[in-house]
Amino acid sequence: MPETSTENAAVAKFALIIVCLGSIIGPMGMASVNIAIPDLASDLQANAKMVSWLPTLFILSSVIFMLPASKLADNYGRKRIYAYGLTLNAFSSLMCGLGTSIEWVLFWRFVQGAASAMIFGPGIAIITSVTPSHKRGAALGIAAACIYVGLTVAPAVGGWLTELWGWRSVFLFQVPIVIALLLLIKMRLSGEWKNDKKTQYDWWGTFIFAVFASSLVYGLSIIYNSLGLVLLGLSAISLALFILHQSRSRRPLIRVQMFRENRLFSMSLTTSLFMYASNFPLIFLMSLYLQYVKGLSPSHAGQVILVQALSMAIMAPLSGRLADRFQPRVLTTLGCVIVACGLLVLSCMNTQTSVTYITSSFLLIGIGFGLFSTPNNNAIMGAAKSHEVGAASASMNLARTIGNLLGMSLVNLMVHFYLGNAQFTPEQNPILIKTVEMALNMSLAFVVVACVISVLRGKSKSD
Repeated sequence: MPETSTENAAVAKFALIIVCLGSIIGPMGMASVNIAIPDLASDLQANAKMVSWLPTLFILSSVIFMLPASKLADNYGRKRIYAYGLTLNAFSSLMCGLGTSIEWVLFWRFVQGAASAMIFGPGIAIITSVTPSHKRGAALGIAAACIYVGLTVAPAVGGWLTELWGWRSVFLFQVPIVIALLLLIKMRLSGEWKNDKKTQYDWWGTFIFAVFASSLVYGLSIIYNSLGLVLLGLSAISLALFILHQSRSRRPLIRVQMFRENRLFSMSLTTSLFMYASNFPLIFLMSLYLQYVKGLSPSHAGQVILVQALSMAIMAPLSGRLADRFQPRVLTTLGCVIVACGLLVLSCMNTQTSVTYITSSFLLIGIGFGLFSTPNNNAIMGAAKSHEVGAASASMNLARTIGNLLGMSLVNLMVHFYLGNAQFTPEQNPILIKTVEMALNMSLAFVVVACVISVLRGKSKSD
């Protein structure tokens, strides 16, 4: 079945369409929430500390469930797990929209993160399974562009919905869209893609990894006291145990030897981790800055932020085609340099900075990130062996989500330390600005590290 489906151009094309539609819906639901946070915080009387957990818990759950979801997809079918993820996403979105307390919304945001892991990991694996190797870069570029399309429209959609119907509509609007996509999969997408032989599931490895991620996130948020240091120590020990367990397991969630055997694979993943660590918290904080400090409406703030994702969406397919012809490290390094320039420009802003200046900075960051992402993804998937595309896909998505988690956890620390239990009021604006400045400097440092690693990664197999 997998081989026949791979050779069938019509099925491959429709599978790409399905994955791309999911790649639009998922990021749209995730990123649009950032614009609605001020309205949500006001309605549910949520303080700064609780609000900062909204994106963090989503990413934490995605990290915890990314490997299990991809492993289950390899065993039981990538299309099946992908569809289950869409279903769970619709249900958790509905529950968030019905929330009457910040604790309720936070719980279902965590569930949403698990659904996201079930969508993105198997989705990329489906594309890799049905697309010939010489067309993989272009296909991954289209998929990446769709993610950026979702991110592009998310701020504007989130802003408009919040102004018209309130923050609940930001969660509820995606439910009928996901249901329509599920019906489309049921009726039109034939075939299934999975490994020929099933392997037993590693529940112990999943538990160790969950302990690592959870203790890292919470430990970073309270690092200024002794419990935080204890949790960070537990996180380091758990990570070491996870690597040791995976290297010795007969049924690992991910074959850690892949990282030692292939320099291009491991360094491309590391580059991805630092780049995403630099970008994710930026959107969260700039949404707060534009609405609280600059006084923009939700829709206006969304239009400013969408410039970054729009430029990503334009660059992603172009860089995908270039990735099929040129060395990945040349394109990715250039992308890193452009992002660094954008962050450097943005770091010079203050309370008097014009919206045009901020928009221009977002444009530069988006161009660089669009140029970086697809060639880097193509390098990762191209470096993997054919029977390990599922593991490579999981690794790529894991690097992205761990990067997001690392960056957001450090911003969480800043918010908890400087704002704590305070409500967002004009009196807190100077502290909010200070937090944004620190986050921008952190993001710039991450991009510089990514640029160095990108240069050192080496050439791809094709050359």
